[in-house]
Amino acid sequence: MTIQERAEKAVELKTRGGYNCAQAVTAVLADQTGLTEEQLNQVSAGFCAGMGNMEATCGALIGAGMVAGLKTEGNGTLRYTRSLLETFKNHCGAVRCKDLKTITDGKPLCPCEECVRQAVLSYGEVVGL
Repeated sequence: MTIQERAEKAVELKTRGGYNCAQAVTAVLADQTGLTEEQLNQVSAGFCAGMGNMEATCGALIGAGMVAGLKTEGNGTLRYTRSLLETFKNHCGAVRCKDLKTITDGKPLCPCEECVRQAVLSYGEVVGL
């Protein structure tokens, strides 16, 4: 599956319900880790709505960072997560859920579906597949 296909699958998981932003990202990148999709769903369950309150980092971005940490086994993960954050911010305009959901001209800066898409695409760009 290409990174584009993964990104669209993550959006589908988020849109149809049952997956929060972090879970949708970790689900489509599960093969990059030693964990099952079910285990990743459990680990990422609390990282929605900016870690439960919309004031913190976007859950989709957190999900991509989790997978990067598992993929790299913690070696150099800080460098990858910093690059993920910068790449995501360049595409979405912010990294905090509160900022991403700020309504301007009747719509949010970056809707959840687009955050999920961009988190997966940023992972592909930074970590590679």
